[in-house]
Amino acid sequence: MNPAQQASRLCDRVATQHRHKPTSGGVAAARAEGHEGHESHEGLVRRRYVALDLGTARTRSLSSGAFAIADRPSTVIACSPATGAEVPLWPLRHGMVADPGACLRLVRLVLQDAQLPGGRPLERVLTGVPVAASPSDRRAVHTAVAEAAGCAVMPVEEPLAAAVGAGLDITDPRPCLLLDVGAGIVEVAAIRSGAIGDAAALQLSATTSAGLPPYALDSVVEMTAGLLRRLPAHLRPAARGNGLIVTGGGARQAQLLHRLRAALRMPISAAPEPQHATLRGLMRLCLQPGLAARLIAHGG
Repeated sequence: MNPAQQASRLCDRVATQHRHKPTSGGVAAARAEGHEGHESHEGLVRRRYVALDLGTARTRSLSSGAFAIADRPSTVIACSPATGAEVPLWPLRHGMVADPGACLRLVRLVLQDAQLPGGRPLERVLTGVPVAASPSDRRAVHTAVAEAAGCAVMPVEEPLAAAVGAGLDITDPRPCLLLDVGAGIVEVAAIRSGAIGDAAALQLSATTSAGLPPYALDSVVEMTAGLLRRLPAHLRPAARGNGLIVTGGGARQAQLLHRLRAALRMPISAAPEPQHATLRGLMRLCLQPGLAARLIAHGG
């Protein structure tokens, strides 16, 4: 068993008790950066890490040594200055910080949910950020998480984290395509050699319980097809052979998957437990700090 398979097994035991099976697209487990970049399960429990997926609608967290994902609505309660009544605040819009003060309160609640064991201080938080996030958006996330956690914060672009969580070999020089369908933002990325080579994003005003609204389906399909067309010609056959992996809370929408298959004519599959792919990838990167450092360096 190679280091990546060991890391994947350990993380799955810590996180969701789920074993990933390769999809028909032929994806492989993410490779680790050698033994020196891999932490054992015992080391992960001893060290205090948190993986944090701040979403527009829901926020999920997982701490080292925990056996369950903490999942809560991305909202905090405030008192209306006009009526004194309690009203919900949604700190994130399109996956990015819209209200810094409310986001700080949300992160503090999430860290309480994470149920960190023992009395040692938290050492590191790995948190996802959209590829579409501007430098100021990234700073806002970093500031809120660092102030709440009081430790080092490592931001990772969410499609990269989701790809790791879905079991894709992101270090392969052959491109793999990933579509991440969130409540406020949908992003598609072409990933190769540990970096995002090209990406596109669609910001959404709202989603429904059934998934993407009809007006967004056409835009998402065209956005994905456009990314495939922009790939250099010599890379397209490998990308088509690997297929498109869909992650995020809207990944299982039957109409979306049907429309993608009809338009792209290539293997399309939703990742196992797609709503947890980003969080699962962030925690796996806790086990592979060498790979995490590479992703952060590429992502800026």
